[in-house]
Amino acid sequence: MVSAGLGILAGFLFALGWAFLAGLTAAFSQILDGVDGQLARLTGKESRAGAFMDSVVDRYADGALVIGLVVYLARFPFFSSLWELLVLGAFALIGSSLISYTSARAESLGIDLGKPTLASKGTRVTVIALSGLLSPLCHSIPVIATFYLALHSNLVVVRRLIRTLRQAGVQGRGDTETGRSGDVQKR
Repeated sequence: MVSAGLGILAGFLFALGWAFLAGLTAAFSQILDGVDGQLARLTGKESRAGAFMDSVVDRYADGALVIGLVVYLARFPFFSSLWELLVLGAFALIGSSLISYTSARAESLGIDLGKPTLASKGTRVTVIALSGLLSPLCHSIPVIATFYLALHSNLVVVRRLIRTLRQAGVQGRGDTETGRSGDVQKR
């Protein structure tokens, strides 16, 4: 909870215009997020409910960071219109959420997504944190982070969709049946 709280706080700090402090807070949040599962295992306090809660509150922190980053960028004339920034931010937010969702959904369905990518939560938060930490040197660096989040995460999601569709094509249609509602259900 502390890690997620710090991630959300970092989003608010970005929104307030305090990018360096936001980057520092996001980095500390990521460090804590990287060790909380290990700490739970070492102390014998790991649980499925705890793992589920950790994943859910991580999404709040991710969302807060991306939204805070977009609000921070609205202060600067990087885009010819606010709509351009909002569309970029929406793609960053959606892509970041879909990375986590597709990973969890694939795992629950037994779908192999292939090798790990550089779109993981750790990488995304690190990119955001670094953009904040480097913002005193060049206030446009958070734009690069936002483009990275928008482009890379969505490209990874598209790659995962294509890979899954190709795997489904190889397996054929013999392992599913259509239920009354028209949904495809696994036998």
